Amino acid sequence: MILLTSKQTATLKNRFLPETPGPLIGSHVIQTGHGACFVDRWPMPRVVLIETADNYRLLGNPLALTPSDIQQHLTGFVETTEDFVPLLTEAFPDVITWPRIIFVQPDIPKLTAAADNVSLRRLEPSDAEHLSKLDPESFWISKTWGGPEGLAASGYGWGAFVDARLVSVACTFFLGQNYEDIGVITEAKFRGLGLSLACSNALCQDIHARCHQPSWTTSPDNVASARVAEKLGFVMQRHDQLYVVGIPIPR
Repeated sequence: MILLTSKQTATLKNRFLPETPGPLIGSHVIQTGHGACFVDRWPMPRVVLIETADNYRLLGNPLALTPSDIQQHLTGFVETTEDFVPLLTEAFPDVITWPRIIFVQPDIPKLTAAADNVSLRRLEPSDAEHLSKLDPESFWISKTWGGPEGLAASGYGWGAFVDARLVSVACTFFLGQNYEDIGVITEAKFRGLGLSLACSNALCQDIHARCHQPSWTTSPDNVASARVAEKLGFVMQRHDQLYVVGIPIPR
């Protein structure tokens, strides 16, 4: 597989259109520069594999590849069509199918106030240190922006602070041309206080102001995530799945 430059990757943007709610890996990499794109040949690739933070989009003609072509390039969550499933299972016999639910928010949400002892605000570049101090299980929230510095400087994240400590974050995890797919975390000791709801609500206000539509992706067993989405007025758009290679499915 051939690694493309950012300029070469940008010429493939139509391959990722029309956008649908959910993971927007291709658009995110092209718009933010965080990620990498591989093809089977250049120019006129038959297969495109684009990645950000172990999230992959695989598209094109599966007959153009052999299992060995992808074995060294895939470890994580793969979004692809059923045509590629035989190739994936041959290359990775332990591949796991992970069901997902995609929600969209059709209308601007009502304002949700945070508790009196919580400071809720848009993240700023100086908040990189706060992001870097999150618990290890929460650290994934900044990965599609290249890490804490990238998310803090992006303008696409909101945080809730308690006693000057960052304890909840909602951000645009995948930035598309029409949709923005949301990621949200709350530190374990501060769950149940409505902080995910408050941060996500503020972020959704921003997304609508950009004339984009928020989307929310979760798994069927993540009841808490679905409950937050529903409180914010998200409605189910479709059932989907990812293919998980080389890592366990998150709890």
